[in-house]
Amino acid sequence: MRYFDDPLFQTISTHTPEPAVLGIGASPRAKGNSDLLLTQVLKGASQQGSDTRKIHLRDVAFSPCIGCERCRKDRICTGQRDGMSLLYPDIIASKGLVLVSPTHNYNITAWMKSFIDRLYCFYNFTSERPGPWSSQLGNQGRKAVIVGICEQETKEDMGFTMDAMGLPLKALGYDIVGELPVLSVFGRGDVKKKEATLAQAFELGTTLSRALAES
Repeated sequence: MRYFDDPLFQTISTHTPEPAVLGIGASPRAKGNSDLLLTQVLKGASQQGSDTRKIHLRDVAFSPCIGCERCRKDRICTGQRDGMSLLYPDIIASKGLVLVSPTHNYNITAWMKSFIDRLYCFYNFTSERPGPWSSQLGNQGRKAVIVGICEQETKEDMGFTMDAMGLPLKALGYDIVGELPVLSVFGRGDVKKKEATLAQAFELGTTLSRALAES
């Protein structure tokens, strides 16, 4: 089954316009620092004229990848029909992507890890194992920025947070045009006290929008 042949996806795609920039927040805590930073990035993109959409994964009922491998044939996730199915239209349509996650145990949150794993369906594989692979999203001028938030003082204490977002996106065909590791922030809304950090997040959004316009 091809993506646009699925009646579920056809129904979803008629309800909302396609965003140029899709923002994905992976914090379990509402109205916290991750939410504020995601909002700032999207404000920067919007000011440059990009249409944006914001998704908080805590509000999406979806499961991790179950490794059924049906996507190797169907080229989209058909092994599960859940909230992630509702996100695929925007992921495909949006050339710009923003990922924001706090650090949990030296890594991204479980929500972000599950989201990234569910992007596995966009890979193309041959019958060889191991063998060559490519991405359905590759060579399309896709751009992304990533933001990580950590309560500790050094980037080493963020562990794999930035790489866990950046490396999969690069493999999928995204050009990472900006990264922002945010340190020494924990209390809800504490990032409001860091005007320079908020300005950096805003600038990430403008950088992303400009990069998309130039591609």
